Amino acid sequence: MPFEIHHGDITRLDVDAIVNAANRQLAPGGGVCGAIFRAAGVAELDAACRKLSPCETGQSVITPGFALKARHVIHTVGPIWRGGGEGEAALLASCYRTALTLAVEHGLRSIAFPLISAGIYGYPKEQALAIAEQTIAAFLETHPDLSVTLALL
Repeated sequence: MPFEIHHGDITRLDVDAIVNAANRQLAPGGGVCGAIFRAAGVAELDAACRKLSPCETGQSVITPGFALKARHVIHTVGPIWRGGGEGEAALLASCYRTALTLAVEHGLRSIAFPLISAGIYGYPKEQALAIAEQTIAAFLETHPDLSVTLALL
């Protein structure tokens, strides 16, 4: 069950897929999302995303990685923090599960995540990290051949 935390730029990781903390329209954004689009090639990734949008909160879709080292980008739409009483934790866990499931369905062996929803969406970092770690660890219990990296800045 290989699971590690990496401190650095997710776009430079040599993995099969990196996960984009996406908005519902899968449009280029700021932060990690903007960095992924720039590294992949904005025009190419945007064109691929337009075919798949919108994407509901807690769900994930997959595109090619274009100019990234990663062959794929898995886009997942995290919840906006509204105080914790509107199902945010379940939606955030769903982001990790649906992205991991897509990786397995596409035969990928390695995937890297940023800390979903902990940037502009305002999810408290400690809570977001706990959900990420718990959800990834639970998934790896039944998929031990998948290597998962959580990339933190």
